[in-house]
Amino acid sequence: METPKYPFEISLLSDEDGPGYLVTFPDLPGCMSDGDTVEEALVNGADAEKAWVQAAKKWGDAVPEPGSSTKAPGRFVLRTPKSLHAKLTRQADAEGVSMNTLAVALLAEGLGRKQAGR
Repeated sequence: METPKYPFEISLLSDEDGPGYLVTFPDLPGCMSDGDTVEEALVNGADAEKAWVQAAKKWGDAVPEPGSSTKAPGRFVLRTPKSLHAKLTRQADAEGVSMNTLAVALLAEGLGRKQAGR
C-alpha cells in the first residue's frame, strides 16, 4: 500500500458527506481525498498527493518540502451533496483517475474559462 510522503490529517466525514474519511495535506493547499475506510483514504490521498506535486511541477509552481507548513494557507474544503459526489465518483472511475484529480481538473478548467472571458 502506497502511503503519503507529506504530513496529512484524517477526519471523519459528516453524515451528510459520508460515510468515510477525509485526508488533507497542510503543506499542499487544496490537496485532499477521501475513502470509505482509513486505509482507502490513505491510498487515495497518496494518489492525490502525487497528482498535486506533478501538477505543480508542470505549471512551474513551487513544491514545498514535506513538513514545511504548520498551517494550510489557502486551505479549501468542499462539501458536496451526495448526488454530486456520486456523479463525480462515476466520472472519475470512467476516466480512471481519483476524484481529487478530477475535481482539480474541473475547477482548473472552469477557472480558465472564466479568466479567458474577462
